Amino acid sequence: MTGMAPVTARAMRGLALAQIRFVTPVRPGAADGPTARVYGQMEREFGVLAPPVALHSPAPEVMTAAWLMLRETLIAPGKVDRAVREAVAAAVSAVNTCPYCVSVHGATLRGLAGEQAARTIAAGRIAEVAETRLREAAHWATAAALRPRPGDAPYVPFSAAEAPEYVGVAVVFHYLNRMVNTFLEDAPMPASAPRAGLGMVQRVLSHVIRGASRRTGEAGASLGLLPPEPEPDGLRWAGANPHIAQAFARAAGAVDRAARQVVAPGVRDLLDRELKDWDGAPRGLGRGWVDAPLAALPPADRPAGRLALLVAFASYQIDATVIEEYRKDRPDDADLVVLASWAALSAALRIGGWAPADGGPGPG
Repeated sequence: MTGMAPVTARAMRGLALAQIRFVTPVRPGAADGPTARVYGQMEREFGVLAPPVALHSPAPEVMTAAWLMLRETLIAPGKVDRAVREAVAAAVSAVNTCPYCVSVHGATLRGLAGEQAARTIAAGRIAEVAETRLREAAHWATAAALRPRPGDAPYVPFSAAEAPEYVGVAVVFHYLNRMVNTFLEDAPMPASAPRAGLGMVQRVLSHVIRGASRRTGEAGASLGLLPPEPEPDGLRWAGANPHIAQAFARAAGAVDRAARQVVAPGVRDLLDRELKDWDGAPRGLGRGWVDAPLAALPPADRPAGRLALLVAFASYQIDATVIEEYRKDRPDDADLVVLASWAALSAALRIGGWAPADGGPGPG
């Protein structure tokens, strides 16, 4: 990797893969085809082999989908400053109770905008954020996790031209938070590592990610990794940016193709019904809320249905027992990744569908 000593690069790769649980990721030395291309672009432009993307590697097309969405919204050059986009990422991650993503993107934000903004956004104390543009971005990202009520006209701190980046970052982190809560530890380091070292890990990550931002290629450079797709319903917010619109269209197409091979029609129908009337609010402190909707499924489909509902609505409640129940009949890593990805993206795209496409008066 350019800009990083080989020994540091190897250490970062090892650290990244050691954080992944329940599946065995593809190691860089064994990667080929789409996996090798995604790994190469990710390390060059994001700076590290990002665990939230690498955890998808047992299902290469789905991993490519995750990378397209992340790269074209958060990493690629655009109209919105990277610090603002990181503020949206950190705020969404706080809403979704995703301590891993709060830690990583809070650290990146700290390097871009300072300690005060990173600390207050990570803690959910949005009103205390000193810098106006970051405070407004984090406030919007927090509020946008809930479906607007009839008659609501919330202020949005972006113009129509900026909407695809603001909303795109929010949507991809609603997706990634769910995947991270399912497959990663709660901090960007192995569970066995002493938590006293977290601050050092955060500082290294911040430095590496900021350094990689100077090597990022042009917008749309990842799109060739997946074939073109018609844009599905619910992407009106992306219309002002063809690269972001196609990133999500191609990603949604890839995830849907994979899910049709893995997810039973009854489970697909169940999640669609549950999402239809969802307002974004948490479903409950425990997992008892899943029992009533699962009763509509045949017993053989209930482990998959349980996991899909938890990924979509309460990913922070997933533990090894939920995964093990699903894997009794579906032990393949790829199947597990595909099911979780489909459920996470279904929920994330539903939230994106609530967002305005025309923006507001713009910042300032």
